[in-house]
Amino acid sequence: MVSARQTSTPRAAGYAQPAEWEQHRACYTAWPAHEYAWGEHLHAAQASFVAFAAAFSEHPEQEKLHILVGEHDHEQQARAALSALGDRVVFVRMPYGDVWLRDTAPIFLRGGGEVATLRFRFNGWGQKYIYLHDAELASRLAERHGGRAFACDLTVEGGALEVDGRGTCLTTRSCLLNENRGGVEDEQSVQDKLRDALGIDKVIWLDQGLENDHTDGHIDNIARFVAPGVAVCLQASGEDDPNRDTLDAIAAQLTAATDARGERLTVLRIPSPGRVLGADGNVVPASYLNFYIGNRTVIVPGFGSRWDEPAREALQAIFRDRRVLMSGARSLLEGGGTFHCMTQQEPLP
Repeated sequence: MVSARQTSTPRAAGYAQPAEWEQHRACYTAWPAHEYAWGEHLHAAQASFVAFAAAFSEHPEQEKLHILVGEHDHEQQARAALSALGDRVVFVRMPYGDVWLRDTAPIFLRGGGEVATLRFRFNGWGQKYIYLHDAELASRLAERHGGRAFACDLTVEGGALEVDGRGTCLTTRSCLLNENRGGVEDEQSVQDKLRDALGIDKVIWLDQGLENDHTDGHIDNIARFVAPGVAVCLQASGEDDPNRDTLDAIAAQLTAATDARGERLTVLRIPSPGRVLGADGNVVPASYLNFYIGNRTVIVPGFGSRWDEPAREALQAIFRDRRVLMSGARSLLEGGGTFHCMTQQEPLP
C-alpha cells in the first residue's frame, strides 16, 4: 500500500473507516447522463434520481448531496431537473464513467480529527463494464478533497465492504476472492490488506450474493451493519423468491459469527422484495438493504413489490433516530444498482 502523498498505511497512521450512521459532512453521487451506460432507460433513471435527491434532501439537517456532472450540457440538464432543491445540492464538474460512486469514488477515513481518502484498484467489476474515467475517479476526488491520500493494491469496490466502526468488516468470498479481481488471493492476504487499509481487526466472510448480481456478490445487497454489533439481512418473500436458500445461509453465517470484540452479532431480518424481474424478463438483484444512511434520513429503494412497505416499516423500527423514506428504484436497477451503490459519504472530522 503506497501513495504519492503518504507511504504508511491508514491503520499505522491512526485512520479508520467510520460506520455509515456516524455524521457526514457530505454525500457524493453522480447525475445519470450517459446513454452508453443506460440506453433506453436513461430518462427513467434520471426521473428516479430526481425523486431520490428530493427524498434525500427533505430534512433541512441532512448532509448536502455533491453531484458530479461531467460536461456542461449534463450540468445544465441536472441543474434544471433539480432546481427545486436549491442550495441543498452542490454540483461538481468532474468526468466520470457511470453513477456508481460507492465503487469508483475513494473511501473516506477518519483519524486524529482529520479526514483522509483511500482508493483501491478498480477494474470495472471484474472487467465487465469498462467506462472512461471510472478508474481515475478516486484519485481525482482525493486530489480535490486534499489532505492525506492512501492507496491499496487490492482490487475491490466499496460496495463489497461493510464496517461497523469498531473493528469489524463484512464482505463476500464470491467477490473478493474472485479471479476476475486481478488474480486469486488467499483469505489471509486479503484480510491483512483490509486490516491495514480500513483500520479494522476482523473480517466476517459470507459466501455469495444475490442471483444475477454483476458485482459477484456485493455485501451491501445482502448484509448491513445498522448499529455496533447489530447486522440486518433479508428474509425470503414469496414462494418463488429466487434467493431463498442464499438468504437463509447468510442469516445462519451471521448468527454464528463474532465481531472484533469476540461478541456474537445481533441479527435482524427484514423482508426481501421477492422475485423482481427486469425489462428483459430476467431476475434482477433487488434488495432493500441497498439503503443509504444519512444524518437525518435513511433512503431505501422501492421496487413496486408488495413487500416494499413492510420492509420500510421494518427498517423504521431499526432506525428510530432517523426517518426512513422509500423512493422508487426499478429504473436505476436496470443500470446495475440503487441508492447505496450510487452514493459515497464523507464523514465529519
